[in-house]
Amino acid sequence: MTENTADININWFPGHMTKTKRQIEKILPIIDAVAEIVDARVPISSRNPDLPDMIKGKPLIILLNKCDMADPKETDKWIKYYKEQGVFAIPVDCKTGNGIGNFKNTVKTALADRLQQYKDKGMAGKPLRVMVVGIPNVGKSTFINKVAGSNRVKAENRPGVTRGNQWVTIDRQLELLDTPGVLWPKFEDPAVGLRLAFTGAIKDTVVDTELLAVRLAERLKADYPELLTNRYNLVNLDGDGYDTLCAIGKKRGMVIRGGETDTERASVMLLEEFRNCKIGRISLERVENNA
Repeated sequence: MTENTADININWFPGHMTKTKRQIEKILPIIDAVAEIVDARVPISSRNPDLPDMIKGKPLIILLNKCDMADPKETDKWIKYYKEQGVFAIPVDCKTGNGIGNFKNTVKTALADRLQQYKDKGMAGKPLRVMVVGIPNVGKSTFINKVAGSNRVKAENRPGVTRGNQWVTIDRQLELLDTPGVLWPKFEDPAVGLRLAFTGAIKDTVVDTELLAVRLAERLKADYPELLTNRYNLVNLDGDGYDTLCAIGKKRGMVIRGGETDTERASVMLLEEFRNCKIGRISLERVENNA
């Protein structure tokens, strides 16, 4: 389904992100590979389109984070899609640690040629350096902490926590560089900004929460109607996204004087329940529609 973006226009490019882009370009010469963390629910929208030019041909590993929240059938399709492109991709969930154990071996496989070069030069003990990149709130710091086995970098469930580059030594063979989240100056496709807002990558303070919830209701109604009706005990999904939001609010007792739905409360609730996977495992982008 293509989102209705008629009334939502999202652009967000804080100043520190310009600085981050320059930092990445400056440190790239000493980097062996790049690990890009994306949101498995929106694996296209959560990828920075500027990254291929920024990393200048460095080996790339894509980590589809929050895979435990995404539709597993869709995630499998994305893994196959990247593999066919010759890109290493693994599903992970940084909070639970699911899939994290595959990361080190994937790095060694992706950098097999570099490891052989080090061995030929008598530098077999030199650690591999991998830069971890991704948009805000995608789970970079949580990922690094899981790989390291300790809370070495600050991790919070809100955009914009990491403000500077930070090296983390994992073991004698691997070092990771944590970087601040990087969004791009403008969303060429308004639907990209909308999907990022759905997942919480963009702060709710810069969007119309009620309109965002209406658009999400429309999307869930079209792609995951059974999950929506089961979660909120809805009899049917007649009407538009606003009607669906009102029905959800009433089912949760969010009613104000006159019997009308408190759509502000219902909007916050719907977005939070989607972001916390309480509605079900949902993917908002599919290979056949976006690749």
